[in-house]
Formats: sequence, structure tokens, C-alpha cells
Amino acid sequence: MSEVSQRARSMRPFVVMDVVARAKELEAQGRDVVRLEIGDPDFPTPRLITEAAEKAMEAGETGYTQSAGLPSLREAIVEHMRTAYGVTVSADDIVVTQGTSPAMLLTFGALLDPGDEVVMADPCYPAYPNYVRFLGSVPVSVRVRAEDGFRFRLDELEAAITPRTKAIVVNSPGNPTGAVLHDEDLRALADIAERHSVWIVSDEIYHGLQFSDRSRSMLEYTDRVFVLNGFSKAYAMTGWRLGYLVAPREFVRAAEVIQQNFFLCANHFVQVAGAAALLHGQGEVARMRAVYAERRAFLVPALRALGLRVEVEPEGAFYVFADARAWGEDSLAIASRLLEEAGVAVAPGVDFGPGGEGFLRFSYATSMERLEEGVERLAQWVEKNVQ
Repeated sequence: MSEVSQRARSMRPFVVMDVVARAKELEAQGRDVVRLEIGDPDFPTPRLITEAAEKAMEAGETGYTQSAGLPSLREAIVEHMRTAYGVTVSADDIVVTQGTSPAMLLTFGALLDPGDEVVMADPCYPAYPNYVRFLGSVPVSVRVRAEDGFRFRLDELEAAITPRTKAIVVNSPGNPTGAVLHDEDLRALADIAERHSVWIVSDEIYHGLQFSDRSRSMLEYTDRVFVLNGFSKAYAMTGWRLGYLVAPREFVRAAEVIQQNFFLCANHFVQVAGAAALLHGQGEVARMRAVYAERRAFLVPALRALGLRVEVEPEGAFYVFADARAWGEDSLAIASRLLEEAGVAVAPGVDFGPGGEGFLRFSYATSMERLEEGVERLAQWVEKNVQ
């Protein structure tokens, strides 16, 4: 009997999806679970976006498109990059993908050879090291700390760069931390990339969900960058599966060929909806961002009152990454107990790397009513279980 491949066996599970599965099992049994474990916006997709998709389907726009994406969507991305960031890109620099995750595969597939190294934060979104390992390359972690607002210490970042380093991964606003890299951080990262002749892979999926200043694209600071973005978070389109890659021109054809072979193209009518989102949906993004800000203003002090440490208030996305060591050292065990005993689903910090152990990620991509219920259940659990 053949064995599962070493490549597959070496990939760590995305533990939060196991939490999701168990939460759904409990709900199927009749339990009420407050779902704070996953970054799935509770808002319906704005009507202007769904109407664009409906019209496209009614018009028969349900077949294949170019693998690089509809010209109309790529031009909308060009316009969005100009108006949001003041940067000029060409439609020829863009490949549209079925979500931002495939854009990661296109990026790392076009960029990396076996043995190449990619520097990234610890904690970070767990898919980053998995993609790198899957391609035979080496993820190199640099610890980021709560007291620094989970921003790189630049001397430690630079010390991690070796002759095998091909890229640095940047995620701002960040998952799981909600951390934002500011102008001085981004300028310093661009300088490091230029001096060491490495590339930056900038995951900008949470752009639009930043509570102070505006989101800044890495393309404002350097051309040595692959920008990954999509529609899931800011436009409440997680299930639509639509993203895009803006790449240096010399890598675009390679990324397009990977797309042709692995995914063919993103869905036609979904791409039409994406263009509508970029061109006409910014008011809806602002409305949702204001609601997220209200939820953050409630949840951060509520978690602190329960004995959790939040050193620096998150500035973007919709997560609070809280130090839960007052409740115990094993984040997976704590998350399991909270789900089973309190009916509150959260993400264990260890899922995001060794630097996340002892932390829990709370998503406030749910209603204020459910957040209040979740905090009340947590308070009751703490009273019974934490000395």
C-alpha cells in the first residue's frame, strides 16, 4: 500500500479550521456557540456587488476568461492602485486569482527554487511557512513581540537574511495580531530589500480595515515587491474566492502559466462583481470599518478586564491577539476548554507559530450582541476555572 507523500505529511494542519469543524459539530448537536475563531465577516456582501454578479450570470457570463483575468477587472485594479495608493501599475502586471491563497502559490511558485529561504514573522498567518515548505524552500522565522506591537525589530530581521534569502513576507494589517506597519517601518523594509537584493511579498488582504491613517501599499516604497490582495475581508466576499497578484513584470508570465495549469481562471461573473466592488464599493467598506471599530472598542477592554494582556491595541483587521497565560500556558488546551465548556470558539495562538503560544486570537467579525454574549460566557468560565 502506498504511503501519503512526505510533502503532504510535513504540512501542519491549520488548527483554526479544526476548531471551526468542532464548533459546527456542537451546533449540529443543538449547542449555541459564540464564533470568535475565524475571520469571516458577518456582513452580507454589499448589494451593489451581488447585483453585478447577478447581471453577469443573466447575461451568460459564466464561461472561462483569460487566465490572467478579465481586462475590465485588471483595469479596475489599476485604477484602485492609483486612487488608493498613488502608484502606477499596468494591467499587464496583474494576475487575477481564485482568492489570495492561490496568489501566494503563484508568487512563491514563480519566485522560489528548492533551498531558497523566505523570512517571515513569528507569529504569522500559518499558510506562509506551509507554502514555502511545500515548494521545497525554507521558512525562516523572526520573532515579533507584543510589547513592540508585533512589528519587526529591524536588526533581528536583517540578521536573519543570508545568501539564500529570496524574500521577506510582510502582512499589514496583520493576521493574527491586527498590527500595522507604519511609514517608517515600510521605508526601512524597502531599504533592507534593496540593499540585500531580496524581494518583498506583501500580503495586503486586510487593506481597507485600518483604523488610523490609511492603508499603505508596499508598492509606494519599492518595486522589489509582489503585492497580494483580494476581496474577502474588506468587501465581505470570503466565499466568492477572488484575489489578485501584482507582480514585477519579469515574473508575471511564470505566474500566469502556473495559473493556467492549476486553476485555469477565476469565475467570470465573480470577476465582474470584483470590478464593481473596487469601482463603487468604497463607501460600503467605510461603513463596515466603522462598525469593526466599535466592536474593537468594546472587545479590547473587555478582554483586559478578564485578565488577558493586550499590550498594544490592534490597529487593523478584525482580530485581538491576547496574551492568555493568566489562564494557562497551552493555548490549544485553553481554546479546546473554552469551546467545550463555555461554548466560545477562539483560535489558539500556537497555530500561528511558536511565538504565538500562550496567546488566543479573538475575531470580532461578528455582531456586538454575540461579542457581548461571548464575553459574558468567558467571564463565567474564568470565575469557575481561573484562580
